[in-house]
Amino acid sequence: MVERMSYIEILIRPLITEKATDLAKKGKYVFLIDKRANAQMAKSAVEEMFSVKVKSVNIGKVFSKRKRTKYAFLKTPSHKKAIVTLYPGYKIDLMHHV
Repeated sequence: MVERMSYIEILIRPLITEKATDLAKKGKYVFLIDKRANAQMAKSAVEEMFSVKVKSVNIGKVFSKRKRTKYAFLKTPSHKKAIVTLYPGYKIDLMHHV
């Protein structure tokens, strides 16, 4: 059963890292998305929010890891990310949308 979510609920925030910046030069943008979202939901959310045409969407899950602090073990949060490829000629200016 597919849950109906708005695009603001699907796209949490863009991921701005060195690797994501290099991918943006190639027309690929990385977003942190809701754990319940799938590729079709991410595609429609990006198209609706940024008024662009999406060629493909790749989804990846990042699982939590155990980190040791001085006195205890903690877990980093798990999340889901989408790498969105746009058709040539389309561009997203993330600095104005953050």
